[in-house]
Amino acid sequence: MAGNTFGNLFRVTTFGESHGIAIGGVIDGCPAGIQLDLEAIQLELDRRKPGQSAIVTQRKEPDTVLFYSGIFEGITTGTPIGFVIKNANQKSKDYSHIKDSYRPSHADYTYDQKYGHRDYRGGGRSSARETASRVVAGAIAKQMLSDLSFNAYVSGVGSIKLDKPHTALDFSLTESNIVRCPDTDKATEMEQYIKQIRKEGDTVGGIVSCVISGVPVGLGEPVFDKLHAELGKAMLSINAVKGFEYGSGFAGSILKGSQHNDLFNTDKTTKTNLSGGIQGGISNGMDIYFNVAFKPVATIMQDQQTVDKEGNMVTMQGKGRHDPCVVPRAVPIVEAMAALVLADYWLMNRTIKR
Repeated sequence: MAGNTFGNLFRVTTFGESHGIAIGGVIDGCPAGIQLDLEAIQLELDRRKPGQSAIVTQRKEPDTVLFYSGIFEGITTGTPIGFVIKNANQKSKDYSHIKDSYRPSHADYTYDQKYGHRDYRGGGRSSARETASRVVAGAIAKQMLSDLSFNAYVSGVGSIKLDKPHTALDFSLTESNIVRCPDTDKATEMEQYIKQIRKEGDTVGGIVSCVISGVPVGLGEPVFDKLHAELGKAMLSINAVKGFEYGSGFAGSILKGSQHNDLFNTDKTTKTNLSGGIQGGISNGMDIYFNVAFKPVATIMQDQQTVDKEGNMVTMQGKGRHDPCVVPRAVPIVEAMAALVLADYWLMNRTIKR
């Protein structure tokens, strides 16, 4: 199975299934001599882990990361960093009803057709549980890029949207509520809506926005490896993501050039930032900001018509423990993937410019 490695110089390979013994990864290319705050890495995992509030899946996993290599006395050695996160709370019997059937809009059918044999327990490798390994790698990348700040937050749940630009938000409020929205009034509205959706046995999608500050000028490669293209790939690789836009995004398509151009100040910053901190695929020193759209979780607790392996129509209702809305737990995943991209390009820049 290909496609398990992300990055060029700063590379992470993940392994494991939702209901296997453990998940984990190997980080290669991390420079030696970085003092790591292991508690901060664990805190990032705690932000993503299941069972943390009433509006997420109630699967109880400690998600404690165990490092096996590449770190000595809290400092990176330059060798591969190997780690595992043990699975502790599997309920595989919850998935016996889909052993021979396919959940609508899930990876069940495509995995079965591609490989001819699938791990149906929790979706196996297609489960979002794999993203815990990305969070570990992203947390290390963040510490390598200590001059940068990554602030992801929930800006939409269903039709409820933040109506403030990111420049007007207080990111210190993001972790003050279980939705991870830096506007307390909107957060309350979103939380109540998610709870209502859960009672209906349904799910809802949302949007995670991210702002990266402190980015130096010059990160990104021309033509095929543009910075925004790699950010888009990173975000679209996250489970349940359906869309990515940066800067003015789709809204920029209705503007005139005279309205959209970011005019320079004398210090070479720009008066506006509709470019989203990236021009010609290369960072320009302004804040990078983007939105990531997540679909509703495919597994719902309602009867749905589907097909089994033999092509027979059957009725299915989801079982087990699932998020009614993924975006509150997706916030640290978005930050992690953004950090992996920036870490990769930061290392590339060191090889081409004195």
